Amino acid sequence: MIHEVDDVLKGLIGGGALAGSGIDVSFEAPTRDWAARRNAPTINTYLYDIREDVSRRQRGQMPVRDERDIVVRRRQPPRWFRLSYLVTAWTKQPQDEHRLLSAVLATLLPHELLHPTELPGALGALGLSVPVSVAGLHSESRSLAEIWSALGGALKPSLDLVVTAPFPAFPEYDAGPPVTEGAAVRVRGMDGSLEGSEERAHRPRHLAPAPDTGERQR
Repeated sequence: MIHEVDDVLKGLIGGGALAGSGIDVSFEAPTRDWAARRNAPTINTYLYDIREDVSRRQRGQMPVRDERDIVVRRRQPPRWFRLSYLVTAWTKQPQDEHRLLSAVLATLLPHELLHPTELPGALGALGLSVPVSVAGLHSESRSLAEIWSALGGALKPSLDLVVTAPFPAFPEYDAGPPVTEGAAVRVRGMDGSLEGSEERAHRPRHLAPAPDTGERQR
């Protein structure tokens, strides 16, 4: 799922205000060696933290339906994980970096919630919307100064981008076949025989005949 989130972010950041600019979007760690190799304006989106959002954890089972809306499998609810990215701009001039960060901010702010149709592959197949937070309150245990120190680089202006993505929980269980016939009950007589007893049947709602309105087609 992480690589699919990367694909979504690359499409969002590379589009919008930066569409047609030719700005590269990189997911490499912004170390000194990487900065020395860079030879073009770049938006760096570095994934620095992955942790579960336990407040979203659910219990029980979820139905999996086929194209006829019939339950064919059951699975556990997905687990949600916060993917935290450090977004920085790299050019020769600080003013140009600020312009790029402003363009990224303007591009991401309208996308606070990504619809399943905007998500690729298995991530979109879950049918769940994905929240996106940019430049919000930094809530991770590691400070940005510690991150830059670990990368061996100087502190730069950055945007903290958090994508809370669902991950499927396994295993999945096959569901029983759908009900196609109702239950039938026959009551025995006082002597224990079934002779002359009336049979009462119950049919599922989706199989029950339509009520007779008394109108006949002419």
